[in-house]
Amino acid sequence: MELCRSLALLGGSLGLMFCLIALSTDFWFEAVGPTHSAHSGLWPTGHGDIISGYIHVTQTFSIMAVLWALVSVSFLVLSCFPSLFPPGHGPLVSTTAAFAAAISMVVAMAVYTSERWDQPPHPQIQTFFSWSFYLGWVSAILLLCTGALSLGAHCGGPRPGYETL
Repeated sequence: MELCRSLALLGGSLGLMFCLIALSTDFWFEAVGPTHSAHSGLWPTGHGDIISGYIHVTQTFSIMAVLWALVSVSFLVLSCFPSLFPPGHGPLVSTTAAFAAAISMVVAMAVYTSERWDQPPHPQIQTFFSWSFYLGWVSAILLLCTGALSLGAHCGGPRPGYETL
């Protein structure tokens, strides 16, 4: 149980950190032309620009994933201290929150990927996904692993019963 909880805490912390980095950086998509290159992210800087709907959806679900991941990591930390939290409940709440974070991040990434993939290419401009985008997908995988490891910690943990009183 301790190994699962420790690995879940490591995976959750990395997933939360990667989510935050992916959300805050603007290297999701790059375009390289014959004389110029540009990159973009989830937070357009132009004041008069109209922001596409898929960007709003990706922002919303990414923020939800960060909040769920924060809840998951918080409950994992609390479950390490039995005097602060009843035994057995921390990993269960962390499991639910980690799976919710993973689902939210997968939805955000799938929406962004599908919309960018469907945009017509320009013959002289090479476009590709950049490192912030890939960090978002890695965070979704880490959060999914956190949920599985938290579930393992919950199932392998001591059961509250009459003897523990």
